[in-house]
Amino acid sequence: MCASALDLIGDTPLVALQRIHPGPGAVLAKAEFLQPGGSLKDRPARWILQEAYRTGRLVAGQPVVEMTSGNMGAGLAVVCNVLGNPFIAVMSAGNSPERAKMMRCLGAEVVLAPQVDGAPGQVTGADIDAAAKRAAQLARERGGYYVDQFNNPGSVRAHHESTGPEIWRALGGRLDAFVAAVGTGGTFVGTARFLKGRKPAIVCAAVEPVGSEVLAGKPVVKAKHVLQGTGYGYVPTQWDPQLADTFLAVSDEEATLYRTLLATRESLHVGFSAAANVCAAVKLAKSGALGPAPTVVTLLPDTGFKY
Repeated sequence: MCASALDLIGDTPLVALQRIHPGPGAVLAKAEFLQPGGSLKDRPARWILQEAYRTGRLVAGQPVVEMTSGNMGAGLAVVCNVLGNPFIAVMSAGNSPERAKMMRCLGAEVVLAPQVDGAPGQVTGADIDAAAKRAAQLARERGGYYVDQFNNPGSVRAHHESTGPEIWRALGGRLDAFVAAVGTGGTFVGTARFLKGRKPAIVCAAVEPVGSEVLAGKPVVKAKHVLQGTGYGYVPTQWDPQLADTFLAVSDEEATLYRTLLATRESLHVGFSAAANVCAAVKLAKSGALGPAPTVVTLLPDTGFKY
């Protein structure tokens, strides 16, 4: 029996995507959408707030404020409800309205920040900066704890202490590559750092939207894309380039196709970043760079019901 929803966070299963990639080798995906907030962001949400309580930076009843594309906001709402803190989410107006609805259903106050140069469903780095400034301002005005996920080391630590170890326990040395899209960088950096610490030969591939491949050293030529929560057109503060062995780009068309394939072939209704992860993982598995029958692990970051 779980004492609260916080105990439902983590320990998500790996699922074999045999219908999308029948082989040789295997593409396995970690079902992060099964968590109570519907995404992998539940992990850093719990880790960061529990650490803030431990260090005295957050106390009972104090507001929690964060800029979010929706997933971190849902995770923080889940954790705040259990801990007894009101939560204020600041989200770009360009993010999917379904994410705002979910956060409001979880009791969050949602503040929408106007877009700077993006479009509905396509949020740019400038849009994110504007929302972050509004969130920091609200935290000051209300005496709140500002999570600041892009700069908070807990975004990395949560995945280093949970996601990476869970993958390793499930597979041990029987994996050849880890593939993940990069937004704040927390998921990729934390998980890759743990896995490489156990097996340095594991290939870690960072996924970016086509035209916004700054981690790969390319100029931004397409700031607007459908991969919400990733590919903001600048290098995240906590990025560690030594962990990325290769970079894979996924187009809007490919992400849309793979989202359909995941739903209709694997019965997994997930978001665009999940589709991009799987598309990139299949590309890598088929490339021959990992040998004739590699095992590639990726993540399904969130549920498709948020879009």
